[in-house]
Amino acid sequence: MFFVQRYWEDPQTLHVNCEAPRAYFMPYQSERMAQAGKRGMSAFFTSLNGVWKFAYHHAVADVVDGFYAIDYDADNWDDLIVPSNWQMFGYDLPNYTNVNYPYPCDPPFVPNDNPAGLYVRDFRVENVDEHATTTLVFDGVDSCFYVWLNGQFVGYSQVSHATSEFDVSRYLQSGNNRLAVMALKWCDGSYLEDQDMWRLSGIFRDVYLLRRQQQRLVDLFIKTELDRDFSVARLRCEMIMSDATPTSGRAVLKNPAGDTLAEKTFEIAGTGAIEMTVQHPDLWSAETPDLYELYLFHGAEVILQKVGFRRIEVKDSAIFFNGKAIKFKGVNRHDSHPEFGHAVPLEHIRQDLLLMKRYNINAIRTSHYPNDARLLELCDELGFYVIDEADLETHGAEPAGDFSMLSKDPQFAAAYLDRMQRLVERDKNHPCIVMWSLGNESGYGENHVNMATWAKQRDNSRLIHYEGAFSPHCKHTVDTSCLDVYSRMYPSLADMAELIKQGQEKRPYVLCEYCHAMGNGPGDLKDYWDLIDQHSQLVGGFVWEWTDHAVKTTTPDGIPYYAYGGDLGDTPNDGNFCMDGLVYPDRRPHTGLFELRQILAPVRTEAVNLQAGEIRVINRYDFTDLSHLTLCWTVEKDGQRIASGNIANLSAAPQQSQTLALPYQLPGKADGRYFLTVAYCLNTATAWAEHGDEIAFQQFELPVGDIAKAQIHASAMPSMLALDSGQAIRIAGHDFEYRFEHHAGTFSQLTYRGVRMLAAPPIFTVWRAPTDNDRNIKLAWMREGYDRLKTHIYHVAVISQDARHIAIKVDFSLGSPIKKPVMRGNCVWTVYGSGDILLSAQVAVRNGLPFLPRFGLQLRMPKGNEMVEYFGYGPHESYLDKHLSARKSRFAATVDGMHEDYLMPQENGSHYATEWAVVSNAQGMGLLFIGQNDFSLNASHFAPEDLTVANHPHELTRRDETIVHLDYMMSGVGSNSCGPELLPQYRLSRTDLDFSLRLKPIFKEEIALTECINTVIV
Repeated sequence: MFFVQRYWEDPQTLHVNCEAPRAYFMPYQSERMAQAGKRGMSAFFTSLNGVWKFAYHHAVADVVDGFYAIDYDADNWDDLIVPSNWQMFGYDLPNYTNVNYPYPCDPPFVPNDNPAGLYVRDFRVENVDEHATTTLVFDGVDSCFYVWLNGQFVGYSQVSHATSEFDVSRYLQSGNNRLAVMALKWCDGSYLEDQDMWRLSGIFRDVYLLRRQQQRLVDLFIKTELDRDFSVARLRCEMIMSDATPTSGRAVLKNPAGDTLAEKTFEIAGTGAIEMTVQHPDLWSAETPDLYELYLFHGAEVILQKVGFRRIEVKDSAIFFNGKAIKFKGVNRHDSHPEFGHAVPLEHIRQDLLLMKRYNINAIRTSHYPNDARLLELCDELGFYVIDEADLETHGAEPAGDFSMLSKDPQFAAAYLDRMQRLVERDKNHPCIVMWSLGNESGYGENHVNMATWAKQRDNSRLIHYEGAFSPHCKHTVDTSCLDVYSRMYPSLADMAELIKQGQEKRPYVLCEYCHAMGNGPGDLKDYWDLIDQHSQLVGGFVWEWTDHAVKTTTPDGIPYYAYGGDLGDTPNDGNFCMDGLVYPDRRPHTGLFELRQILAPVRTEAVNLQAGEIRVINRYDFTDLSHLTLCWTVEKDGQRIASGNIANLSAAPQQSQTLALPYQLPGKADGRYFLTVAYCLNTATAWAEHGDEIAFQQFELPVGDIAKAQIHASAMPSMLALDSGQAIRIAGHDFEYRFEHHAGTFSQLTYRGVRMLAAPPIFTVWRAPTDNDRNIKLAWMREGYDRLKTHIYHVAVISQDARHIAIKVDFSLGSPIKKPVMRGNCVWTVYGSGDILLSAQVAVRNGLPFLPRFGLQLRMPKGNEMVEYFGYGPHESYLDKHLSARKSRFAATVDGMHEDYLMPQENGSHYATEWAVVSNAQGMGLLFIGQNDFSLNASHFAPEDLTVANHPHELTRRDETIVHLDYMMSGVGSNSCGPELLPQYRLSRTDLDFSLRLKPIFKEEIALTECINTVIV
């Protein structure tokens, strides 16, 4: 018989000898220490983090009894840092899977070959005090674990992301002590932990001892109430002592400024409470995270709890916070670090939150488990609304045949309830928590109802959330009245609007996941928020998700890269579906985060009378006026700044506006393109940003009229020579020589002053390297052969020619094997004696086809053409449905600098609504492109086919030539990697395309670009 009980396959045994769950707090030896809040400074705290001895076994059955003995020789074991996940250090494989269980779905049984990690830690305790109590605390162990101290069995626990505490007072001895732990990779609880994440094992959160006085405060629950007019706040602190012996203490309440408001002594025999009243309290919100400090003095211990006065309620199908209807501008956050896995350092957590605040994010969903308790302390301090989620997901039950299988299974009822209790009890005192969530994607059943019922009885101050009850993938007959909000993930805008229109659902509607931020995206943020802003019942949402999940590793050749599912040999896996964040694993922002920041901006600007400089500043804050911001305005002419100024006296109240006049002067006659940019910058430093940091901007084109363009008549052009050999047309002017091939229907040579401008003939293209959000539509594209289209030339003819120009008409089609041509059309190439080339193309797309990824011209320019200058949306990439975070201006960049290095290579670096561009060598010699209408520009050292086949950036081989795309249109990017299909208005679905473009070889130092661009040939 095995040497321990098989608790790991017994759903009725969740914890053995564990302390009851309680609120997280830390005792300190003084008020000053408590206020500093560094638990390592507490005299009652002893960290056991650091190097432990470690032995990995492929199966628990291989573990030999006695390894936990105090005299067992573990010197030859490996060293492993705790906290950590053992897979991140070469033991077993990190495994990324989304939905599927990585083992047969046979609850409560897990594979017999269940890996085990053995841990041994020796530590010293001087002078064990028999009148003290020592608790051993594990903040997180995946998936279950057994504990021994000095050779004696202490206990067992599971629930990976919950705190487990053991009273080890009777096992502790003065001097040397040996702590031993056996953690298993899987247990029956693993069926409830099927979250979309890397599956990693071991002691991944802190381990420590709490050595406290024998009679001590064990638990406390701080409850607050506000009068209807918010003028009076009442605080009630319910306390549970370690025993029923009468004891006394003192409570002190201080306001956010540090002033003492109230001081009370208390007498308690087992349980008791103190109450305090605050007149005209400062209210807590994500915008104004004002915290009071409640100090509890008992014996030698000082316990500090931060208190936020706020009221959460549902009225008129909206969520009201302190009397104001609020919107959640949130993200979903996993514990994820590219080197440490789920063992996320506190400073890393802090940096995540600071970055979120800088990008106008005000809410977090702890997907899909409780985070480190200290994250909530930071959310209290910095200001975030939090959906705190239980460690519960059974998604793998869906492909196994019954999504709600475990949620209605009585043998798992205790486990479901336990996970809710451990969530609520630990986190109940944090004002940032707005909702308790019953978990994620677990079907729906009576086990959920039991969770919600208990939570409501324990804490009726917050709302209950659970999306699974409303998911169209979940069929059930269980009542949902225990849920306070209607929650959905990735609904279409049409579905959302229809539900609101029907009016049958009265609960607030929250998007717990939306705008899947995978790769180049999301592209539908504005569309969601336009709808959210129209309806008070739509209370906002949480973008999926914050960060790309990855394992930082190296190739066999030593090249560093970020691995995703399958890269490390893990099966089953879901590939790069874990790369779906707003930031890279190292927390560099994706361009999608720039877009989110702009969409969520707390200040917006409307034009009132731009001729007179009048604008309206709209305050979208719920609780804050605009006095903390300075308006910084800039006027540019053709991309060059000509005027600027600041206005510091912003005063618009929350949800109000003010009208301002900006003192710029417009010209009497149009002499260029004028753009006004209005930005809002912090006028003081905050806990999360520096003085002067920008939080929002808006841009307007000023009404100066259309500039009168200079005209050059073809008859006034310099003379040139055009000779047609029947195979090719040679065209030569003063400083250029071109060659046009009959069989190819395009140019094979463009030479300017002897410098080659082409590395390959220009061609029309449709294909783009699929983005992650194209993962569904790309299958239709490939069925129609969009990725392998070839040009067929039907006819080439010179339709007009004299000494100063030649016009060549080409009839062509683009098609792939087996299929009918995707499109047929004609184009006219007109070359003038100035070297200008005008392209005019009219194309008809075959009816019934999927919308096109793009349509435009591709040119390949020789090595050395690395410089790009353009007038369009920049400086970062921009697309039809993802350009609000970009500015329309004149930009200069390198081709390498325009590349966005997504961890799954894909279409990137394009620039929407470009008006002109120059791609040149470092000396300024290159090609000028002028759109008769705006075009999408892309310049890259990677061809679409390179990006299509590569799975990682290190697999790309940079080409010497520069590939330039000048697109009539590029379809938007959307969020269809998990969200709805790309909206019709962002698809290139027209069947008649009319594309015109002007090309001209230039030497930038010898021409006036603006003059050249503003000249037309007639």
